[in-house]
Amino acid sequence: MELLQLEAGAGPCVECYRSGTVITVDDISNLGDRWPAFQHIALDMGFRSVHAVPMRVHTRVIGAMGLFGAETGALTPEDAAIAQAMADVATISLLQERTIREAGVLNDQLQRALTTRVLIEQAKGVIAQTKNLTMDDAFNVLRAHARASRQNLHDVAESIVKRTLMI
Repeated sequence: MELLQLEAGAGPCVECYRSGTVITVDDISNLGDRWPAFQHIALDMGFRSVHAVPMRVHTRVIGAMGLFGAETGALTPEDAAIAQAMADVATISLLQERTIREAGVLNDQLQRALTTRVLIEQAKGVIAQTKNLTMDDAFNVLRAHARASRQNLHDVAESIVKRTLMI
C-alpha cells in the first residue's frame, strides 16, 4: 500500500507527509473521487480504514506511518495517542540508524585517509633513502611522478613501498 501511494504520489500517507497533519479515513469505501487507485487496491487487499501519522523531527516531517484497519471506524483518542507515540519511536529509530551508518562511513573515510597517509610517508622514506633526498624533496618526486603518470598518489606510493615501482 505504501509503495502504491509513493508511485501514484497520492494517498493518505502521502498527504500526511506533505501536510504534516494526521489523516484519518474511517471508511475507505466512502472516499468518492479522492485517491481512486488507493481506494481500489486497499479494498481489494481487505483494508477498510487507514490512519496516517506524521513522523517528525522537531517541526520537519520526514515521513508518515500508515495504520491500516480491517474494520471501518476511527481510532479512539487513546489509540491515536499510541499511534503518534509509535511514529515518534520509529522516527527516533530511523535517526539513530542513520547516525550510526553515517558514523561508520566517516570512520571508514578517516581510516582510508590515515592508511593513505602512512603509505605516502613510507614511500617518501623509500625515495629519500634511495635517492639521498630530504623528505620534502622525496614527496615532490612522488607527487610529480603521480601527476606525470596520471595515477593517484596512493597507488604510486603503494607501488613504491611494494618495490614494484622505482622512481
